[in-house]
Amino acid sequence: MTGTKIKTSPWDTADYLKTEDDIAEYFDACLQEGGDDPAFIAHALGVIARARGMAQVARDSGITREGLYKALSEDGNPSFGTILKVVKALGLQLHGSKAGT
Repeated sequence: MTGTKIKTSPWDTADYLKTEDDIAEYFDACLQEGGDDPAFIAHALGVIARARGMAQVARDSGITREGLYKALSEDGNPSFGTILKVVKALGLQLHGSKAGT
């Protein structure tokens, strides 16, 4: 093999959330995987918002686009109220189920 370079690009989950079912299954998986980690859930909502279009989600949630990016960023610490507004704007639901079921 001689100096063949492989070109890679960063993985972006938002690129693969094409349908409502994709989004719902991704969100459910994230709730199960990181249910007690608010940063994990906020990040998942950020991925979904990017897949849907951040400007539209911002309008639907009543939060500025910049505020939404900040709240759902890696360093963001959104309030529970903000999380609920984003979940509603995305048409998602928080599901509760008994552990182990």
